[in-house]
Amino acid sequence: MTETFVRVVDADQPRSTDRSLVQVAVGVLVRTDHAFLLTSRPEGKAYAGYWEFPGGKLEAGETVEQALRRELQEEIGLTIQDCTLWKTERIDYPHALVQLNFCKVTQWTGELQMLESQSFAWQQLPVEVKPVLPGTLPVLQWFAQEREFVGDTHNN
Repeated sequence: MTETFVRVVDADQPRSTDRSLVQVAVGVLVRTDHAFLLTSRPEGKAYAGYWEFPGGKLEAGETVEQALRRELQEEIGLTIQDCTLWKTERIDYPHALVQLNFCKVTQWTGELQMLESQSFAWQQLPVEVKPVLPGTLPVLQWFAQEREFVGDTHNN
């Protein structure tokens, strides 16, 4: 049996009473210039103002891809053409225990619209916007590892 690694965020903070695992679809939109889209969390949500990859909770009966399509349409007005489940990560926040299902998206249609009054920024490493939501950090590490791997293959 494999153990699932869980990143604990703000361990000194009290935890919510409902600790059931919440499934979240997360869109990692990547342009051809390798820039990726980050959006700020809207006012009224936990960690408001923190930067993250867009997405949201799966509704009953939805697959990760279905949830991501719905959430990106609702939040940022884009329709995704492709969606590849990339990696998953479990994060234990004070307000919720979440499983983040990160999907790489390289093709979409529509004009970027901030439908929840959030902000957006196309970023490359190192990320310039701050603060970054803890659940976003693993993706930035994976991008850095990919970049190192590509660099290593060009040096051999």
